[in-house]
Amino acid sequence: MILRKTLRLLLPLLGSSLLASAQLMQPKTVFTRADSLRGGQPLARTCYDINYYHLDVKLDVARRFISGSNLFRFTATRDFTRLQFDLFANLEIGKVVYKGRSVPFTREANAVFVTFPEVIRQGSRDEFTVEYSGFPIIAKKAPWDGGFVFTQDAAGQPWVATACQGVGASIWWPTKDQQADEVDSMLISIAVPKGLKDVSNGRLRGTAKLPGGYTRYDWAVTNPINNYDVALNVGNYVHFGDTYQGENGALTLDYWVLPENLEKAKSQFTANVKPMLKSMESWFGPYPFYKDGYKLIEAPHLGMEHQSAVAYGNKYQNGYLGRDRSATGWGTKWDFIIIHESGHEWFGNNITSKDIADMWVHESFTTYSEALFVESQFGKQAGQEYLHGQRRNISNDGPIIGPYGVNKEGSGDMYDKGSNLLNMVRTAINDDAKWHSILRGLSRTFYHQTVTGQQVIDYISREAGRDFRPVFAQYLQYANLPILEMRVENNQLLGRWIANVPGFDLPVRLRVKGGEYQFVTPTTKWQPLALPGATRENVEVDTFNYYVGVLMD
Repeated sequence: MILRKTLRLLLPLLGSSLLASAQLMQPKTVFTRADSLRGGQPLARTCYDINYYHLDVKLDVARRFISGSNLFRFTATRDFTRLQFDLFANLEIGKVVYKGRSVPFTREANAVFVTFPEVIRQGSRDEFTVEYSGFPIIAKKAPWDGGFVFTQDAAGQPWVATACQGVGASIWWPTKDQQADEVDSMLISIAVPKGLKDVSNGRLRGTAKLPGGYTRYDWAVTNPINNYDVALNVGNYVHFGDTYQGENGALTLDYWVLPENLEKAKSQFTANVKPMLKSMESWFGPYPFYKDGYKLIEAPHLGMEHQSAVAYGNKYQNGYLGRDRSATGWGTKWDFIIIHESGHEWFGNNITSKDIADMWVHESFTTYSEALFVESQFGKQAGQEYLHGQRRNISNDGPIIGPYGVNKEGSGDMYDKGSNLLNMVRTAINDDAKWHSILRGLSRTFYHQTVTGQQVIDYISREAGRDFRPVFAQYLQYANLPILEMRVENNQLLGRWIANVPGFDLPVRLRVKGGEYQFVTPTTKWQPLALPGATRENVEVDTFNYYVGVLMD
């Protein structure tokens, strides 16, 4: 997902008495029954494992109206007669069909409950179809607020897209709308008026002419996919392609753009996509969706990580709409949207958080992938400079992990603060080969899986041979930075961490001015720090690689 805002960095140097009060000042959100229905895992959701969807939608562009159906094919995880799926209440359900007959359903907020005429037994495979129609919600500012975008290209032709991360896919199609249970495969059929094309996820299986001048485009997704990644992109597209020889063989590259931008696209995509793939595969392992290919699709919004169909709207320029978010000079040497949104193919699409409270798994690693891309192109120092520059966007305004079970993300600091957290873990491990192995191991171990954030943290700690759980807890669960407090007594440097998390013990680099950095491991209790020759005036903390507060008594 694209970064929501750019904020000036405020580095808090809080005393220990202020740490707890700063957290208590955070406003608390009151959640409703609708939030729990949207974000929770009640029995009506967990009673079935979704295996396959066939989403079949007709788009009436002139009326901004959709109609169609979605087939749910599933395996029962327990005996049940009632299940939940999701569809926004502004869209009307015509009927729910089970074994050729309509079955009863009820609505509560945007949740729909279906009652079956017989017990569906644990382990059985079954299916039902939802027929629906209506006027979908129009996004006010896609991709951040979610919904449909209806606009026109330079030639006055219709140009339509969807983007629904956060708000949920049920804003436009019936689905089991949560991230914990990804569908194994699906067919996306989108019928569009004459003269337009639809480009969706996966590979084009075929087209069919329909009455009224419509053409249906059938796109087959053969890999697991999360709901918010499913997308339609409708316009007067032209296509060009290429092939990348990657770690798992030949990967098809397909580009769909507006005719007036064809030459610009050829130049910009050629300059960025293959270097991006080489970097990401090197750091994170093979591209996770060789079977479905890789696509970039010009979109009427800034961009989105739609799996195997990345939406692109950066106007064929480097940087973030031409700007360098890091203010280091490195951020305008490559196209931010291509690199960032494609990075989500590994984190967000390949590895998906079960609950959006853990969206840091998507955004922290993907924002970190930007710095790793810079490192792969221009060297480690450049990558570290870019990372340091990311801090200007951190606000320290709240916990990065959101509340679980209510479909609520945490602070937007999951991007740049999360990226800097990962770099600190790398620095503390002090073994780039091991860190590289950990990053590739994440993609391999959790390949095509949904995970909790804790699973990721536990994996890193286990593979690093050091318990980093307190470090992740401090940076993810609290707004405050840990503070390294130091003083000199009897010519001995003493130090401790001021932190919210008991047992916080991040190894940090110190040096006597002009000397070499050395690792010390303070705890939350005062203890001597082994740094010969240190005085109050000459101690330096590596705040270039560590995003921490420093306090010298």
